[in-house]
Amino acid sequence: MDTAAGPNPWGLEPLLDVQELADYLGIPVSTIYDWRTRGLGPPAYRFGKHLKFAVGDVRNWVEQQRDGVQTSPRDGR
Repeated sequence: MDTAAGPNPWGLEPLLDVQELADYLGIPVSTIYDWRTRGLGPPAYRFGKHLKFAVGDVRNWVEQQRDGVQTSPRDGR
């Protein structure tokens, strides 16, 4: 997966396959498919039987998964 190589000749952003996405997130491929059946996970494009994930969509989805719990500094006690 070489997404840092710059734009391709068609001006399209890179697409990841299921294995590349699983590797990037550090999760099993089966989790990606499970998310798909439950309507979770990043949006995908379907080309025949192949799923592809746009890098920008994955980035946006990852950002949305950020845990909103913030630790606050103790108030001097």
